[in-house]
Amino acid sequence: MAQRRFADEIDEILYHIKNGNNFLLSGGAGSGKTYSLVQTLKKISLIYPTVHIACVTYTNAAAIEIQNRAEIKNLKVSTIHDFLWDTIAPFQKEMKQTLIELVNDSSSSIKNPNEGQQFVCEFENGIKYKEYVRLDRGEISHDEVIVLAQAMYKKYVKLCDILKDKFHFIFVDEYQDTSPLVIEILLSLLPISSRKNIIGFFGDSMQAIYESGIGDVDSYIKNGYIQKVEKKQNRRNPSSVIHLANKLRTDGLQQEPSDDNTAPNMINGVVKQGSIKFLYSESFDLNFVKSSSWCKNWDFTDSKKTKELRLTHNLIADEAGFSELMAIYDADPIFKFKRDLKKEIKRQGKEPNPDDTFDHVVTTLDWYYSNGENRGRHHKDVLLDDNAAAQIYDHIKEWPYTKVQRIYLDKDSIIDNKIVVDGVTVREPKRDRLIQHLFKIQQMIELYHSKNYNELIRRTSFKITKTADKASLKSTIDALAAMNSATIENVIKFANEYKLCIIDDRLNNFIDNNDYLYWRVKDVSFNVFQKLYKYLEGYVPLSTQHKIKGLEFENVLVVLHNGGWSNYNFEYLLNPNIKNSLTTAKQNSFPKILERTQKLFYVCCTRAKDNLVIYCSSPTLAMIEGAKHLFGTENVFKL
Repeated sequence: MAQRRFADEIDEILYHIKNGNNFLLSGGAGSGKTYSLVQTLKKISLIYPTVHIACVTYTNAAAIEIQNRAEIKNLKVSTIHDFLWDTIAPFQKEMKQTLIELVNDSSSSIKNPNEGQQFVCEFENGIKYKEYVRLDRGEISHDEVIVLAQAMYKKYVKLCDILKDKFHFIFVDEYQDTSPLVIEILLSLLPISSRKNIIGFFGDSMQAIYESGIGDVDSYIKNGYIQKVEKKQNRRNPSSVIHLANKLRTDGLQQEPSDDNTAPNMINGVVKQGSIKFLYSESFDLNFVKSSSWCKNWDFTDSKKTKELRLTHNLIADEAGFSELMAIYDADPIFKFKRDLKKEIKRQGKEPNPDDTFDHVVTTLDWYYSNGENRGRHHKDVLLDDNAAAQIYDHIKEWPYTKVQRIYLDKDSIIDNKIVVDGVTVREPKRDRLIQHLFKIQQMIELYHSKNYNELIRRTSFKITKTADKASLKSTIDALAAMNSATIENVIKFANEYKLCIIDDRLNNFIDNNDYLYWRVKDVSFNVFQKLYKYLEGYVPLSTQHKIKGLEFENVLVVLHNGGWSNYNFEYLLNPNIKNSLTTAKQNSFPKILERTQKLFYVCCTRAKDNLVIYCSSPTLAMIEGAKHLFGTENVFKL
């Protein structure tokens, strides 16, 4: 029987829908998957005008974009968390019962706030979905919503019936980033219901770079639960990058230039050739790279056209100038020490008295290093060898042990990004109250420098009743803007005293509950925060390799860092034969690390619209040979 031919991917999707099949549209970077999703929605609306469609996305930004582009009736677009919450929220009785069961189940990811005791709660005000978790008040966050929903769909088949009756189609955008629990709901639990509906997935398994996502649904495809549709065109990248990307793919999909002469990567009906180069040197020297003939014409001050990609925020922080703040949130010596201490207390079964000081608990615990040069030395002694750590320890040593254990530090509290669509912020970043307050202060300085005086006045508590007040405000803002070298605490107090940015209850409460964090941050120079601000607002051409998925730039410089990363190893990518020389343990982890690295590298390379440069310092000879195989000998140069 001759294989059926389709006009395009939409035609093939509609064929599977007509036959009642779930489907997956797989498209590489720059293929226009969102366009295909929107066109599918429009076609379904025309063919089946009375059906109801749900489209779930990874971010609010994507939800808004799809909603605006589709413009059809009977369509509900939302994030996966909002979608699941809306389906279970009406069933409060069942939700309460299921949540209590999960909290008391030691294997559940929803942790019992009353460790060691049975969790019991009446949830008098019901269960609510918030940005934070307070289980004793019935308040749950994103992660708990997914776990709770999966448990409820597994427990109550009626929920599956209701969902399938409500939505004839459920489409999932960027499916590879979706939690495995959500995929289980859609493909394992919903089919238990005798009702009919169709699940459609849109995405790219090669762009699965977040550990929380499913990655791929190959097992469901092999078992016939999903019909795969490939979209091979590439509308973004030049020919050289498409060729490289095809070498990196592991799923068999091979992209080709679009047949649309108006595609962004076409010039006069011909795909752009573009440029890719692999540069290496014996020692790390980015200035050498940027001044080389391949990058010297790039404008590294234009963050919209040129992007330099690093593996982590920590690798960016030093160059961008905010490493002092990053070290507090992500490398605090006491934070790690007290976590290790808690584990040791549990191991030894020596639960401290609630009135014990932190120093008393540390000193009396039999807790020694047993390896290397620190063999036989108490953990506290080793910690105090570091002068900075010793000063920190001296500050908190008389605090109650329980108070020290409540210290919470998370780098996402300072580096989480907002999501902006068409100039509108559709999701505020989840930064802590202190960082948010500092942002408000810096934004006032920015408004002043951009001469947006009306908005500046609106944001302050400064009263303008006469001309002299405007002069006074100008003088005050000038003074604030000149406080670059002042401490963060002094800037906050100045802005509050002169009614530019009032210290409100939210900041006061945050400081009260996080006095250790505030104590560490308050003496940092304000200009360190200003550099963090510029980085987060995109004023510098630096970005982590995880933060640029979905974006594109004329020029992309990818810096390969090799060292100390447990999840990524670029040497594995360039020299896969290294596996044979690894220890048994590393050989076992090799496939997963290689897969993660290859996908992250694929995402980085496919951001380039014109020029791509990869830079690696101190590569082995085998890595250089691997680079020649991947990029072509003519594209590999030693600096």
